[in-house]
Amino acid sequence: MHAPALGRRAGSGWSLVFFFVAAALNLGALERTDAAAPEAPLQFQITEGRALNAFYQEGPIAAHMVLSGGTQPRALVAFPAGNSGVGIWFENAQSPVGWTLGNVKGASRPDDRGRILHGIIADVSIDAPLVVRDAVLSSVRVLRDYQINGAYPPEVKSSAKVTGNTVEWVRPRLDGAAGYALSITVENGEVRGGQRTPLTLSATRSGEKLRLRITALTGETPLTPLGSSHLLNASANADSRSRQVLGFLSYEEKFLAGSWRFDTYFGRDTLMSLRLLMPALQPEALERGLVAVLQRLAANGEVAHEEDIGEFAVLRHRKQGDGSSDAPIYDYKMIDDDFMLAPVAAAYVFDQPRGRTRAEAFLAGRMPNGERVGAALARNFAWATQSARAFSLAPEPANLISLKPGLSVGDWRDSEDGLAGGRYPFDVNAVLVPAAMTAIARFVESGLLKPHLTPEQQITLASAAKIANDWSRAAPALFRVRLSAAGARRQITAYAADIGVSPTQALDSLPTGDLVVNAIALDAQYKPIPVVNSDGGFALLLQNPPAAQLEQLVDGMLRPFPAGLLTDAGLLVANPVFADATRQHQSGRTAYHGTVIWSWQQALLAAGLERQIARRDLPAATVKRLRTAHQQLWAVIENTRELRASELWSWQFIDGRYHAAPFGQNNGDADESNAAQLWSTVYLSIPAPGRVP
Repeated sequence: MHAPALGRRAGSGWSLVFFFVAAALNLGALERTDAAAPEAPLQFQITEGRALNAFYQEGPIAAHMVLSGGTQPRALVAFPAGNSGVGIWFENAQSPVGWTLGNVKGASRPDDRGRILHGIIADVSIDAPLVVRDAVLSSVRVLRDYQINGAYPPEVKSSAKVTGNTVEWVRPRLDGAAGYALSITVENGEVRGGQRTPLTLSATRSGEKLRLRITALTGETPLTPLGSSHLLNASANADSRSRQVLGFLSYEEKFLAGSWRFDTYFGRDTLMSLRLLMPALQPEALERGLVAVLQRLAANGEVAHEEDIGEFAVLRHRKQGDGSSDAPIYDYKMIDDDFMLAPVAAAYVFDQPRGRTRAEAFLAGRMPNGERVGAALARNFAWATQSARAFSLAPEPANLISLKPGLSVGDWRDSEDGLAGGRYPFDVNAVLVPAAMTAIARFVESGLLKPHLTPEQQITLASAAKIANDWSRAAPALFRVRLSAAGARRQITAYAADIGVSPTQALDSLPTGDLVVNAIALDAQYKPIPVVNSDGGFALLLQNPPAAQLEQLVDGMLRPFPAGLLTDAGLLVANPVFADATRQHQSGRTAYHGTVIWSWQQALLAAGLERQIARRDLPAATVKRLRTAHQQLWAVIENTRELRASELWSWQFIDGRYHAAPFGQNNGDADESNAAQLWSTVYLSIPAPGRVP
């Protein structure tokens, strides 16, 4: 059954709920002892291309302001509280405009019914007059949709009120709860228009920069920052940008996936971030992250991918005929996160000294719904094991784990074309399922989970070790594609010409014999789709592949693009060089999961290489190749150090080299990138070659 609806306003609020979490888990580390000594405000800025990002976090206030320039100016503020936001979009400028960001401070004010709203006040300026297109005050999900398609539900529309040189939008939440407020005061000019004419903000003197004071507030229930003393341990790297971003995204209630667009829980993002950050995290942070996942499990044990909370939950319930409830709605359409929970839990319990000493108490602790942590894990483990049994009994493609019926997404490449039309993802089937079964077998062998298992679950989990072996032996081979040397050279040369890059380094890197690559997925007819991809990083982090398979994985990813994935701008997550023309055009550098760089996928491979180099069962020649690959990868990671905490970026090919380019700020880009992304902070636990964390 689902855990209690944590986003509801009924009850005593977030802090009280999580006081009971701490008490129920009997974990002293979860009880805050520093309430009398609040930390200084967390405040920092990130500039990416034409976008200025300002972050502010202090007590009940957490806000991320985005000022977008160019020819499409925009100002918005996203709040982790309720995944809410306010934003104003302006009419296109005749020539590119730029923002200047001044002072930003926290603010808390009552609404007309005395309910406190929290947010920020920011002083900004811009080098041109502005004409208001529209303002949107609602859930971040609504603001995201408006950014993409220019539409929002009519019931959330806000009307502007002009008073002197100030324009203001204020409204309650749809269910009558405290809502949202946005105001802009022109400090050196005036507001003209109104009624049926557009609002224009302009400076008094022609040519003078327009100076504005923006106030943005939300009435959604605040989250409780974890704070630096409860987040990282002494081994964490001294990377101030990553520390700031992680601090902004880390709360006692949950970790946020990324800001501004994903200021709430995502199961996959939480799990992979916990796994990669594990050596650098305090036990309290790890356990809170795991509990956030466990309390959102479905009745059958599936991991929740995302949650609809705040006003977006109200909108969903109203659409479904459920009234104006704000009870969270959880999304279970993904298939990869279901097999991530076991490897992450096992890594904490068995591989971390702190986890081993706390394991029994942690597993015995009760969550807010009364269920023990161990019992929730057992539900997921039983579901995963049952799901993997068919392929173990008959290792045929039809028995692999498929995307759910009617869906084209299911793993981290969750844009419509992210899997290039595939139905059976490589990462899930070749890596995550066998890794999950291996992790579950460790729990079975240890006996730690036995007190929390039903008799039926004990029988189910007893087969985990055999299932792991069957999948590890049979599944990866189904995704291998063998290409002739001559055919590969022809395809690389043609693709390079089509996208305007040089093929020389790529061609020089090819073996003399056949080329073997791992398909990104199998299609509905079980045919491998030959898109070179970065998902081999999962295998390096979670498994111990044989030497030959390990070398094939690493070589395939670290060949120079357009044969492999390596560029001066970073490691690409996909390369459709060997796919058909349609898939090549769908997976270009403007596609969300195309030939672009995701920071965390570089980190995943870096951590995986580090883990494989530490093995003692590999030939010296293999270890040497891994060390070379490690150095190559870190060279490109260091090239884009300033982008490391971002979600993703693209590239341009200029003067024979690849140069990083912000994603989402050019015509044709499918979406935009978050300046702050949870799983992009994982370099805090991953040292560069020759460095100590």
